[in-house]
Amino acid sequence: MRIHVTFIDRVGITQEVLALLGGRSFNLDAVEMVPPNVYIDAPTLGADVLEELREALLGVKGVQAVTLVDILPGQRRRLQLDALLAASIDPVLAVDDRGHVLLANPALIALCGREPAGEPLTALFDDPDLQRTLIEHGYRLPMHEVSLAGQTLLLDAMPITDAGALLTLYQPNRIGERLSALHHDHAEGFDALLGESPAIRTLKARAQRVATLDAPLLIQGETGTGKELVARACHAISTRRDAPFLALNCAALPESLAESELFGYAAGAFTGAQRGGKLGLLELADQGTVFLDEVGEMSPYLQAKLLRFLSDGCFRRVGGDREVKVNVRILSATHRDLEKMVSEGSFREDLFYRLNVLNLQVPPLRERGHDILLMANHFMQQACAQIQRPVCRLAPGTYPALLGNRWPGNVRQLQNVIFRAAAICENPLVDIDDLDIARTTMERQNAGEVGSLEAAVGDFEKNLLEQLYRSYPSSRLLAARLQTSHSAIAIRLRKYGIPGKL
Repeated sequence: MRIHVTFIDRVGITQEVLALLGGRSFNLDAVEMVPPNVYIDAPTLGADVLEELREALLGVKGVQAVTLVDILPGQRRRLQLDALLAASIDPVLAVDDRGHVLLANPALIALCGREPAGEPLTALFDDPDLQRTLIEHGYRLPMHEVSLAGQTLLLDAMPITDAGALLTLYQPNRIGERLSALHHDHAEGFDALLGESPAIRTLKARAQRVATLDAPLLIQGETGTGKELVARACHAISTRRDAPFLALNCAALPESLAESELFGYAAGAFTGAQRGGKLGLLELADQGTVFLDEVGEMSPYLQAKLLRFLSDGCFRRVGGDREVKVNVRILSATHRDLEKMVSEGSFREDLFYRLNVLNLQVPPLRERGHDILLMANHFMQQACAQIQRPVCRLAPGTYPALLGNRWPGNVRQLQNVIFRAAAICENPLVDIDDLDIARTTMERQNAGEVGSLEAAVGDFEKNLLEQLYRSYPSSRLLAARLQTSHSAIAIRLRKYGIPGKL
């Protein structure tokens, strides 16, 4: 029987209540004092004794009520804690300030094969210095690698003031899942690829076929076409969709950093290295997918190391001597012509064929027709929400310019143009002058910057139209001179702001 005694808090009342309990011959399993409450757990307490005890307790000055309860508060908290620890799929253990285990959850017990309560950390982990290091730093250490029962894990310590710490152990790919979630797009799979043009329909149909095949995939296309979005969509419908998707831009990092990011490094690999080493993307994404963007920029040394990994799934960390084996699917992307690079000797032929088992070609924006307008309106809504301004929309007069632009920067350039218009335009209707497409082209030309063939062709086209317009000062005359349609010339004249100030 469990009893709850409520009383008015006064000096000496607790001792009087406890004296009444101690003067009776029944066993007490637990007594919890939480003034102004006393909770009593007495399994052998009978109904007749309970009535006598209730009368005696109510006779104590200040006692207000004596009631029965199902469970004591401390017992309830312990059950809730046990349920919480049991629900965690990650191994968890609580330790005292000396580094001895106070309790462990079922996942930790299953991992080490025994109940470790009372044991020091040195009896659990392979690192004999781990317990001393944790205590010396007050359990305040960055997450680092440990080994338990022959498994490599990441240890995260949460200090509890003057009481030890709570230690959580993560499988490397569990951290990979968290990293992947940070960069997760809201749209799932191919719903993230906007467009209904024949070019994008063909891409989606082919991508849905190759996505489910567990083999390396090479995605090619111009800069800004959305190759990483395609890679994420392929991962989202693959058999690895519940495992991490982690990406590395091979062009954004020097060789040494790219190597350590991809393959990780061992403890003491170099000055300033993180204690215990660092896991690379390949280990963090185990059972999942690694996306190598701009793989054509990878150095010859990294090409050789990646080739070896693709051959047998094994690699060594930077400065390490232990073979690591993981199960990862490699997706790669480039805007470079890898076949030409192979013929020139700047990209390994054997690596090219390893990466190019399956392939996709992402079409440039200029080949996607009215998808441009669909995406422009989508980006406009997105931009308005991002900068927290009232919703605005594109005027129909902007459509010819949007459709006629060459978009050398593809989807990324379109998104930037729309965002800039949403940020600058004060009207709810965004007109052609707000898009500033023509001025952007002029500034690039005046600065002498030609980023691509498309940009160079666009500048040539603009100069040609400006020169001919002086002699053929209308869209119809100019169309007849250049032997093309009137509408095509009208679109280009609006695109380049001609006549303007010729």
